[in-house]
Amino acid sequence: MFHRGKRRLLAALTAALGLSWGGGCQVSLGPVTPSATGGTNATSPYLGGGAPSSNTGSSYMPTNIQQTSYGDDAKGPPAGPPPGPPGMPGPGCPPGGPMGPDPGPIPREINKVSLPPYTVAPPDILIIDAARLVPRGPYRVEPLEVLQITVSGTLPNQPIAGTFIVSPEGTINLGYGYGTIRVLGLTVDQIREAIRVHLSSVINNPQVSVSLAQFRGQMQVRGEHLVRPDGTISLGSYGCIYVAGMTLGQIKCVIEKHLSQYVVNPQVAVDVFAYNSQWYYVIFDGAGYGEQVYRLPITGNETVLDAISNLQGLPPQASLRRIWVARPAPCGHPCDQVLLVDWRAITQGGSTCTNYQLFPGDRVFVDSDCLIKTDSWIAKILSPIERVLGVTLLAAEIRNTWRNNNNNSGIAFVAPIR
Repeated sequence: MFHRGKRRLLAALTAALGLSWGGGCQVSLGPVTPSATGGTNATSPYLGGGAPSSNTGSSYMPTNIQQTSYGDDAKGPPAGPPPGPPGMPGPGCPPGGPMGPDPGPIPREINKVSLPPYTVAPPDILIIDAARLVPRGPYRVEPLEVLQITVSGTLPNQPIAGTFIVSPEGTINLGYGYGTIRVLGLTVDQIREAIRVHLSSVINNPQVSVSLAQFRGQMQVRGEHLVRPDGTISLGSYGCIYVAGMTLGQIKCVIEKHLSQYVVNPQVAVDVFAYNSQWYYVIFDGAGYGEQVYRLPITGNETVLDAISNLQGLPPQASLRRIWVARPAPCGHPCDQVLLVDWRAITQGGSTCTNYQLFPGDRVFVDSDCLIKTDSWIAKILSPIERVLGVTLLAAEIRNTWRNNNNNSGIAFVAPIR
């Protein structure tokens, strides 16, 4: 009788929590009713030309998956097909419908695709190299710039040929036998004439050649540049340039166009030094005690197995049958893409059917085991009751102990016998 009542109590608590021993462990990809936000989840035929192979060893593998499209919410729906890697789901739902055809199978472990052209965003770090920066004339020399100077007919063992740095005081030192010359604010022609006049008192009829080897603008443009939160990079005295949302080719054109105001036919090379703006996420359900979210940088080659291995495997409460990849979609889009993962088939059978390639923004969700989740919810309900009962029993025990101590500590008076 006691065990029967215990089972009834457990069943009642489980029903009150809205949990079921069988149905709580499946993810449905079938048609559902419209959501509160007005969107609906519609299904489409399995991308890739058919149902998954039967060697996956899982009965929950879907014959339908949902699609999504990618676009810019702020600018409205794109005029044409949204940019994306080959094999990604198209803008339509379902494939072949009025919104567009299915472009092909979803990229997996053995048929990966390259990511679309990289668009820069904060806080990426760009590296810029100035291939050619020739200042517009007449250019006046400033401190810390480098001059290429060559003089013929110099003193024995004291040649003047090489690069000379303009000191912070605006002078250049030609050597012990020639002294220093002030060149701050002079053009290249004026510097050549000043050097010839200065050396005329030391050598006869000097022939002087002067050119600008490196000017301060190159030091400001070259090097690493952080994309700031406002989407701009700083080029020193040349100002700031907005680069967020642009590809490397577009950034190169924008920088060269901006520098053309100061230099003649500029040429720069642009590359990404650190990819800091694109990530994917791995989320572990805590079986009723929150969720753990991990953000990992995307390199363009990760799969579901790579994502889990980067975090040292699955946690103890993870369910091997409830793992899926959720792919982001624009706000209010009628279709969401959820790709179920057969973890046992990937790890134990080497199957590649559900070892999907990950893309920026993907969420790999690992749900918790239903039994552990149910136990956690029951523990949450029973824990306050157990505490109240524990406090009640403790108070009763203290009261009984206090009463017994008072009774035992009474003083007995014995009258003497006469």
